[in-house]
Amino acid sequence: MIRTARATDVPALHAMIRDLAAYEKALDEVHVTEEQLHTALFGPHPAAFAHLAEDDTTGEPLGFALWFLNFSTWRGVHGIYLEDLYVRPEARGGGHGRALLRELARTCVERGYQRLEWSVLNWNEPSIRFYESLGARPQDEWTVYRLTDGALAELGAR
Repeated sequence: MIRTARATDVPALHAMIRDLAAYEKALDEVHVTEEQLHTALFGPHPAAFAHLAEDDTTGEPLGFALWFLNFSTWRGVHGIYLEDLYVRPEARGGGHGRALLRELARTCVERGYQRLEWSVLNWNEPSIRFYESLGARPQDEWTVYRLTDGALAELGAR
């Protein structure tokens, strides 16, 4: 079962974000608090959105997709950027990841968005195989750049 996240889901989302970061060998990079997550998703000006995959019997959260809108200047319309997709290890293979992506694709189609995009770590072969099985293709002519911490502060102070 896939549903839109509710404010009461913030603790479970926060825990799964930490689980995802641990899987990606970057737990020390997670600084988000439950309060920040709540504000981003449910504050007066939501900056992000989330869907949960639940166990049909118990209602236990098994995975999530956290996303936000982007905009294509070439296409002239919004798209969805999937920031995180995570399914708990014990629930993998049950179709939850596919169902979460299907829900985002459905949202794109309904709203006239023309892109659903995300990044995947180069070493994450199981995810790469999964995404390619859905018809997704890597954009290998692009390299992601990021400014954070000191470099961001320095550039922003000029």
